[in-house]
Amino acid sequence: MANTPQDGPEHEKAPQGAEASAPDKSPPPDQIGTPAEQAPRHHDDIIAGLRAEVADLKDKLLRAHAEVENIRKRAEREREETAKYAITRLARDIVTVGDNFQRAIDAVPAGAAEQDSALKSFLEGVTMTERELLNALERYGIKRVDPKDEPFNPHLHQAVMEIQRTDVPAGTIVQVFQAGFMIEDRVLRPAMVGVAKGGPKANQGSEQMPPRPANDDAPPSASAS
Repeated sequence: MANTPQDGPEHEKAPQGAEASAPDKSPPPDQIGTPAEQAPRHHDDIIAGLRAEVADLKDKLLRAHAEVENIRKRAEREREETAKYAITRLARDIVTVGDNFQRAIDAVPAGAAEQDSALKSFLEGVTMTERELLNALERYGIKRVDPKDEPFNPHLHQAVMEIQRTDVPAGTIVQVFQAGFMIEDRVLRPAMVGVAKGGPKANQGSEQMPPRPANDDAPPSASAS
Protein backbone atom coordinates (compact mmCIF):
# COMPACT_ATOMS: atom_id res chain seq x y z
CA MET A 1 0.00 0.00 0.00
CA ALA A 2 1.36 3.38 -0.94
CA ASN A 3 1.96 5.84 1.80
CA THR A 4 -0.37 8.90 1.60
CA PRO A 5 0.60 12.25 3.06
CA GLN A 6 -0.74 12.68 6.52
CA ASP A 7 -3.10 15.52 6.93
CA GLY A 8 -3.10 17.45 10.17
CA PRO A 9 -2.51 20.83 11.70
CA GLU A 10 1.18 20.07 12.14
CA HIS A 11 1.61 19.70 8.42
CA GLU A 12 -0.17 23.01 7.45
CA LYS A 13 2.20 25.87 6.77
CA ALA A 14 1.38 29.53 6.28
CA PRO A 15 2.19 30.80 2.85
CA GLN A 16 5.44 32.70 2.57
CA GLY A 17 5.12 36.43 2.93
CA ALA A 18 1.76 36.33 4.67
CA GLU A 19 3.03 38.12 7.73
CA ALA A 20 4.66 40.85 5.67
CA SER A 21 1.48 41.61 3.73
CA ALA A 22 -0.76 41.83 6.82
CA PRO A 23 -1.98 45.43 7.53
CA ASP A 24 -0.31 47.38 10.36
CA LYS A 25 -2.94 47.75 13.06
CA SER A 26 -0.74 49.62 15.57
CA PRO A 27 -2.40 52.80 16.98
CA PRO A 28 -1.15 56.29 15.91
CA PRO A 29 1.43 57.99 18.14
CA ASP A 30 -1.14 60.31 19.75
CA GLN A 31 -3.25 57.33 20.76
CA ILE A 32 -0.49 55.26 22.23
CA GLY A 33 -1.50 54.07 25.65
CA THR A 34 -4.40 52.42 27.24
CA PRO A 35 -7.89 54.00 27.17
CA ALA A 36 -7.45 54.76 30.86
CA GLU A 37 -4.35 56.84 30.02
CA GLN A 38 -5.99 58.64 27.06
CA ALA A 39 -9.16 59.72 28.95
CA PRO A 40 -7.53 62.36 31.25
CA ARG A 41 -5.80 64.00 28.27
CA HIS A 42 -9.09 64.32 26.40
CA HIS A 43 -10.84 65.77 29.46
CA ASP A 44 -8.06 68.33 29.99
CA ASP A 45 -8.51 69.59 26.43
CA ILE A 46 -12.26 70.00 26.98
CA ILE A 47 -11.74 71.81 30.29
CA ALA A 48 -9.14 74.15 28.76
CA GLY A 49 -11.52 75.02 25.92
CA LEU A 50 -14.39 75.71 28.32
CA ARG A 51 -12.20 77.91 30.50
CA ALA A 52 -11.12 79.96 27.50
CA GLU A 53 -14.76 80.37 26.46
CA VAL A 54 -15.77 81.44 29.98
CA ALA A 55 -12.93 83.99 30.11
CA ASP A 56 -14.01 85.44 26.75
CA LEU A 57 -17.65 85.68 27.82
CA LYS A 58 -16.66 87.28 31.12
CA ASP A 59 -14.58 89.89 29.31
CA LYS A 60 -17.49 90.70 26.98
CA LEU A 61 -19.85 90.96 29.96
CA LEU A 62 -17.54 93.37 31.79
CA ARG A 63 -17.21 95.51 28.67
CA ALA A 64 -20.99 95.57 28.24
CA HIS A 65 -21.46 96.61 31.88
CA ALA A 66 -18.89 99.40 31.49
CA GLU A 67 -20.58 100.67 28.34
CA VAL A 68 -23.99 100.69 30.02
CA GLU A 69 -22.54 102.58 33.00
CA ASN A 70 -20.97 105.18 30.69
CA ILE A 71 -24.27 105.65 28.89
CA ARG A 72 -26.09 106.04 32.22
CA LYS A 73 -23.62 108.66 33.48
CA ARG A 74 -23.73 110.55 30.19
CA ALA A 75 -27.54 110.59 30.23
CA GLU A 76 -27.51 111.78 33.84
CA ARG A 77 -25.14 114.65 32.99
CA GLU A 78 -27.28 115.65 30.03
CA ARG A 79 -30.38 115.55 32.20
CA GLU A 80 -28.74 117.77 34.84
CA GLU A 81 -27.55 120.25 32.22
CA THR A 82 -30.98 120.35 30.64
CA ALA A 83 -32.52 121.10 34.04
CA LYS A 84 -29.98 123.88 34.67
CA TYR A 85 -29.96 125.59 31.30
CA ALA A 86 -33.41 124.86 29.88
CA ILE A 87 -34.55 128.40 30.77
CA THR A 88 -31.60 130.10 29.05
CA ARG A 89 -33.60 131.82 26.31
CA LEU A 90 -36.38 132.84 28.66
CA ALA A 91 -33.84 134.14 31.18
CA ARG A 92 -32.09 136.23 28.51
CA ASP A 93 -35.40 137.88 27.58
CA ILE A 94 -36.27 138.52 31.23
CA VAL A 95 -32.95 140.16 32.09
CA THR A 96 -33.32 142.38 29.02
CA VAL A 97 -36.69 143.54 30.31
CA GLY A 98 -35.15 143.94 33.77
CA ASP A 99 -32.65 146.42 32.33
CA ASN A 100 -35.50 148.91 32.12
CA PHE A 101 -35.72 149.05 35.92
CA GLN A 102 -32.11 150.15 36.11
CA ARG A 103 -32.66 152.69 33.34
CA ALA A 104 -35.62 154.14 35.23
CA ILE A 105 -33.56 154.40 38.41
CA ASP A 106 -30.65 156.05 36.59
CA ALA A 107 -33.02 158.52 34.92
CA VAL A 108 -33.88 160.16 38.26
CA PRO A 109 -31.43 163.00 38.91
CA ALA A 110 -29.40 162.81 42.09
CA GLY A 111 -31.26 164.47 44.97
CA ALA A 112 -34.50 164.96 43.02
CA ALA A 113 -36.32 162.23 44.92
CA GLU A 114 -35.61 163.97 48.24
CA GLN A 115 -37.41 167.08 47.02
CA ASP A 116 -40.48 165.31 45.59
CA SER A 117 -42.32 162.78 47.75
CA ALA A 118 -44.18 161.29 44.79
CA LEU A 119 -40.96 160.83 42.85
CA LYS A 120 -39.38 159.32 45.95
CA SER A 121 -42.20 156.78 46.30
CA PHE A 122 -41.94 155.93 42.61
CA LEU A 123 -38.18 155.42 42.85
CA GLU A 124 -38.52 153.21 45.91
CA GLY A 125 -41.15 151.10 44.15
CA VAL A 126 -38.98 150.62 41.06
CA THR A 127 -35.95 149.76 43.21
CA MET A 128 -37.94 147.21 45.21
CA THR A 129 -39.35 145.64 42.05
CA GLU A 130 -35.88 145.31 40.56
CA ARG A 131 -34.60 143.71 43.76
CA GLU A 132 -37.43 141.17 43.78
CA LEU A 133 -36.73 140.33 40.14
CA LEU A 134 -33.05 139.71 40.87
CA ASN A 135 -33.95 137.55 43.88
CA ALA A 136 -36.31 135.48 41.74
CA LEU A 137 -33.62 135.02 39.08
CA GLU A 138 -31.08 133.93 41.70
CA ARG A 139 -33.40 131.16 42.82
CA TYR A 140 -32.94 129.69 39.34
CA GLY A 141 -29.16 130.12 39.31
CA ILE A 142 -29.12 133.44 37.41
CA LYS A 143 -26.92 136.17 38.92
CA ARG A 144 -26.14 139.69 37.82
CA VAL A 145 -22.50 140.61 37.17
CA ASP A 146 -21.47 144.21 37.95
CA PRO A 147 -17.70 144.19 37.41
CA LYS A 148 -16.79 147.82 38.07
CA ASP A 149 -13.21 148.24 39.34
CA GLU A 150 -12.42 144.63 38.41
CA PRO A 151 -9.82 143.54 35.82
CA PHE A 152 -11.22 143.13 32.33
CA ASN A 153 -11.94 139.51 31.44
CA PRO A 154 -12.75 138.91 27.76
CA HIS A 155 -14.65 135.75 28.69
CA LEU A 156 -17.05 137.65 30.97
CA HIS A 157 -17.06 141.21 29.68
CA GLN A 158 -17.54 143.03 26.39
CA ALA A 159 -15.47 146.19 26.05
CA VAL A 160 -17.26 148.92 24.11
CA MET A 161 -14.74 151.71 24.68
CA GLU A 162 -11.44 152.61 26.31
CA ILE A 163 -11.20 155.47 28.77
CA GLN A 164 -7.99 157.39 29.47
CA ARG A 165 -7.24 156.86 33.16
CA THR A 166 -3.82 156.99 34.79
CA ASP A 167 -4.99 156.53 38.36
CA VAL A 168 -5.89 152.86 37.90
CA PRO A 169 -4.04 149.96 36.23
CA ALA A 170 -4.60 149.56 32.52
CA GLY A 171 -7.34 147.04 31.79
CA THR A 172 -9.42 147.96 34.83
CA ILE A 173 -13.16 148.30 34.26
CA VAL A 174 -14.06 151.88 35.17
CA GLN A 175 -17.59 152.06 33.78
CA VAL A 176 -20.39 149.51 33.32
CA PHE A 177 -22.84 150.40 30.58
CA GLN A 178 -24.88 147.23 30.94
CA ALA A 179 -24.62 144.61 33.68
CA GLY A 180 -23.86 141.06 32.70
CA PHE A 181 -25.53 137.87 33.87
CA MET A 182 -24.37 134.32 34.63
CA ILE A 183 -26.54 131.21 34.62
CA GLU A 184 -24.89 128.71 36.94
CA ASP A 185 -21.27 128.58 35.66
CA ARG A 186 -22.02 129.85 32.15
CA VAL A 187 -22.22 133.30 30.65
CA LEU A 188 -25.80 134.29 29.97
CA ARG A 189 -24.88 137.79 28.83
CA PRO A 190 -21.47 139.52 28.99
CA ALA A 191 -21.28 142.87 30.75
CA MET A 192 -20.76 145.86 28.45
CA VAL A 193 -17.97 147.93 29.97
CA GLY A 194 -15.49 150.74 29.52
CA VAL A 195 -11.86 149.85 30.18
CA ALA A 196 -9.09 152.10 31.46
CA LYS A 197 -5.96 152.70 29.44
CA GLY A 198 -2.79 154.70 30.02
CA GLY A 199 -2.24 153.63 33.60
CA PRO A 200 0.35 151.22 35.05
CA LYS A 201 0.34 147.68 33.73
CA ALA A 202 -1.93 145.38 35.70
CA ASN A 203 -0.48 142.32 37.42
CA GLN A 204 -1.04 139.19 35.36
CA GLY A 205 -2.64 136.49 37.50
CA SER A 206 -2.87 132.81 36.75
CA GLU A 207 -4.84 132.05 33.60
CA GLN A 208 -8.25 130.57 34.27
CA MET A 209 -10.45 128.40 32.14
CA PRO A 210 -13.10 130.56 30.45
CA PRO A 211 -16.71 129.92 31.41
CA ARG A 212 -18.85 128.38 28.71
CA PRO A 213 -21.61 130.40 27.05
CA ALA A 214 -25.14 129.44 27.99
CA ASN A 215 -25.72 128.16 24.46
CA ASP A 216 -24.33 128.43 20.95
CA ASP A 217 -26.26 131.56 20.05
CA ALA A 218 -24.97 133.53 23.03
CA PRO A 219 -23.38 136.85 22.00
CA PRO A 220 -19.57 136.55 21.88
CA SER A 221 -17.42 138.54 24.27
CA ALA A 222 -14.90 140.97 22.82
CA SER A 223 -11.59 142.28 24.03
CA ALA A 224 -10.80 145.96 24.21
CA SER A 225 -9.49 147.46 21.01
